[in-house]
Amino acid sequence: MRAMIDGYHKEGWDVQLLSMNTVRHPVQEADLKNAYKDIKVHSIQIDNRLRLWATLRNFLFSRQPNHVDRFFHAHFATKLEQVIKEFKPDVLQFESIYLAAYLPGIRHYSKAVAVLRLHNIEYQVWQRLARQVSNPLKRFYLGNLAQRIKRFELKAWQQADLLVPITETDADVVKSSGIKTPVQVAPFGIDTAQVSLVNKKEEWIAYHIGAMDWQPNAASIQWFLTDVWPFIHKLFPGLKFYFAGRNMPQHFKDVHIANVICAGEVTDADVFIADKKILIVPLKSGGGIRVKILEAMAKGKVIISTAVGMQGIDAIPGKHYLLAETAEEFTKAISWCLEHKDEAEAMGMVAAGLVIKDYDAAHIMKNLTARVVNLIPMHK
Repeated sequence: MRAMIDGYHKEGWDVQLLSMNTVRHPVQEADLKNAYKDIKVHSIQIDNRLRLWATLRNFLFSRQPNHVDRFFHAHFATKLEQVIKEFKPDVLQFESIYLAAYLPGIRHYSKAVAVLRLHNIEYQVWQRLARQVSNPLKRFYLGNLAQRIKRFELKAWQQADLLVPITETDADVVKSSGIKTPVQVAPFGIDTAQVSLVNKKEEWIAYHIGAMDWQPNAASIQWFLTDVWPFIHKLFPGLKFYFAGRNMPQHFKDVHIANVICAGEVTDADVFIADKKILIVPLKSGGGIRVKILEAMAKGKVIISTAVGMQGIDAIPGKHYLLAETAEEFTKAISWCLEHKDEAEAMGMVAAGLVIKDYDAAHIMKNLTARVVNLIPMHK
């Protein structure tokens, strides 16, 4: 989202940001304004905590996803109307599918082009999670939730004026649904002018970094530690595996596994990955695009990932990264890296070239803004 905001601003647009400052992921007001010095920022405190009775009530008496109830607040709707009437924007961009719940109300007082950014196909994320759950009651609930999200998601796609998925794969899902809303793919971009390959001496260390309050990340790391690492450690007892991420669960902090280091939440991701060569991405569910993978590729790291992890990145297995799905395949991929370091190093350099060529932020934003500008006259 920060890259998107900076991209619009660099294209000469006047940009304002209205954000929910949630109880689950709070940000200090001063930090928020310091992060966005070039634009006006509005922030509203939102209590979006999961509550058992509210979740049960939603399940029994509503057809909407629980997520929509948690993120729809009257005082945020009031602030949204105030900001829109004062700013009079030509374009409103929603950075979450669930914020589309505010769109019908906005239509009463604004003719702005409504752009819906698709970070992933949300219902697919929950369908995959449901399939992985062994508890039948939880599986039933997650399956029902996925159906609710799908209904809401398809309706939101129809209500928007432009859909902006971050992958061609997600764009294909939208188009195959039969919805006629225009689509413009805009993947996460790298500022190629600022990209530099790692200048700190790297060691052949494996690592993972990602938000650990996102269930697919936490589940994937738990699987890797339980089902994969014992085999790796037996073959390469000197290899270390570091993992880090926001809101790290306590049970990961307390882990006691040989040569596994939980770094918790790190203050600087670039510093954390600088001396580590192998990025492990064992994701089994989720959607969208992995920003950390693109950043690692740009720095020449060696990527070992599932197909889900690489979804949306136009990379070729064996050329730009190593594909692995099972414990055996992850073991073989890591073994190959450690036994063929020159070839693995070369693969990392090829991946860096791909990112610089196809994921240039300035080029991506020029295409997007041109598409949006063409829609504005239709709303005047």
